[in-house]
Amino acid sequence: MITLKNVTLRRGVKVLLDSTSVTLNPGEKVGLVGRNGAGKSTLFGLLNGTLHEDAGDFSMPSQWRMAQVAQDMPETEDSATDFVIQGDTALLAAQAEVTAAEASDDGMRMAHAYMALHDAGAHDAEARAQALILGLGFQVAELSRPVNSFSGGWRMRLQLARALMCPSDILLLDEPTNHLDLDALVWLEAWLKRYAGTLIVISHDREFLDAITNVTLHIDNAKLVRYGGNYSTFEDMRAEQMLLQQAAMARQQEKIAHLQSFINRFKAKASKAKQAQSRVKALERMEKIAPVLADAEFTFEFQEPQNLPNPMLSMVDVSIGYPPPEDAAAETPPKVIARGINRSVQAGQRIGILGANGQGKSTLVKTIARDLAPLGGEVTEGKGLNIGYFAQQELDVLRPLDTPLEHMIRLAKETIAAGRSGYVAGREQDLRNFLGTFNFSGDMVKQPVGTMSGGEKARLVLCMIVWQRPNLLLLDEPTNHLDLSTREALGVALNEFEGTVMLVSHDRALLRSVCDEFWLVSRGGISPFDGDLEDYQRYLLEEAKRTREEAAQPRNKQAA
Repeated sequence: MITLKNVTLRRGVKVLLDSTSVTLNPGEKVGLVGRNGAGKSTLFGLLNGTLHEDAGDFSMPSQWRMAQVAQDMPETEDSATDFVIQGDTALLAAQAEVTAAEASDDGMRMAHAYMALHDAGAHDAEARAQALILGLGFQVAELSRPVNSFSGGWRMRLQLARALMCPSDILLLDEPTNHLDLDALVWLEAWLKRYAGTLIVISHDREFLDAITNVTLHIDNAKLVRYGGNYSTFEDMRAEQMLLQQAAMARQQEKIAHLQSFINRFKAKASKAKQAQSRVKALERMEKIAPVLADAEFTFEFQEPQNLPNPMLSMVDVSIGYPPPEDAAAETPPKVIARGINRSVQAGQRIGILGANGQGKSTLVKTIARDLAPLGGEVTEGKGLNIGYFAQQELDVLRPLDTPLEHMIRLAKETIAAGRSGYVAGREQDLRNFLGTFNFSGDMVKQPVGTMSGGEKARLVLCMIVWQRPNLLLLDEPTNHLDLSTREALGVALNEFEGTVMLVSHDRALLRSVCDEFWLVSRGGISPFDGDLEDYQRYLLEEAKRTREEAAQPRNKQAA
């Protein structure tokens, strides 16, 4: 088991864990939660050996094999399949022993080495690696592509697959869902439910935590508090605990006031001096119950749109996709992702856009957002359409050397030049005040964006969208870097928004709370999805199974 006994952990001068104790048992699946900066990643550093306790005792079985996702961006030209196979450290060790045994010309050693290689799973390593890669959303044609030909998000998926490939007794996952679509997330949940070792996961996705964890470890005021149950159980237990603590504190304050009153009244009377002194000692001995310090809530709202065209837009026989590259031959055709789209978007609709990875969800959103021109058909916009667009790569568009205030000043100038008005006037003080409503206060408005966390950057993008007073919100994975409180604030704000919402997200809690209808992007077309998210998850698992079976067919033919 994993044991922390009176452990203190510091980062610099900041004490993140202060004389705290907890025990985790083999095979438990633990959700590690707490506000940003509380010390979750620091605790991972203690577990993986990159940090050591400043005081107290930490122990974990020395024979346990550990797997975790490497955070570096791989630049290798190895194929995706080979890269993931290399995550199987037991297999690599067995292969190295075979090479050494063959070089030694020792028959007995070679026999043992070949047996160990078989036990390490050499015969099905490629199939196991490819099942992981396909499960995380890659296409069959990408299995042999070089790792360095993929974008950053896809390389991080390969790092995740590599960690899952590694035989382990303990698996550490820090925000594993950030780069995943809903189909890959559903697959990962199913995989982790089957994982036999001890799992410790940091995540801001409540439904993901609810699905896979049976213990919740909360970092609160530099202490580790263990709760039996998943995240929803933890929330209920903590709320009840906070109410009890509040009531206990109120009762204690009454008792303190009563003792203090007696002391004040009788401390000068000789006949009551002993009683007064005993009450002073009782007061000193009393262990004060701390007030409940709930995490500060973050809230924001969308201002009422200036107008609501109806329909917002309509698509007639539209084809979406990508034009040929600029350096392509003149006869190169465009890449069509979906065609024959006949849909209209009405004022006030709340549409969740579903679809397995690569089917065209982001392509549809980019086309509506005017980032991509339709390849065919006609998109007609309502008069006065004002789009607020949160793209998956939106954080990369922010200028790292500019401050939040400089971003807002530039946005205000562009908005005014386009003849539109923003949430508040474009004066610097008004923009500072507006940034303050998104928790950018004091010196933060002058801090270069490049030095900020992913969550802070995402909040700045939301701030800029809200300021533009859109009537159509296009949100493509807006929660990737948001913590739980900001995700909940976004859900509340979207529910109160009077315009139209089109949402692509792997955050099922957000989809459930915001959307009242779904579109399915699948097999080259778009249609209404007649079902709920449970139906959709079953659909995704069936699609994933079909993809794996298609990938297995060439291997079976080769074996034959």
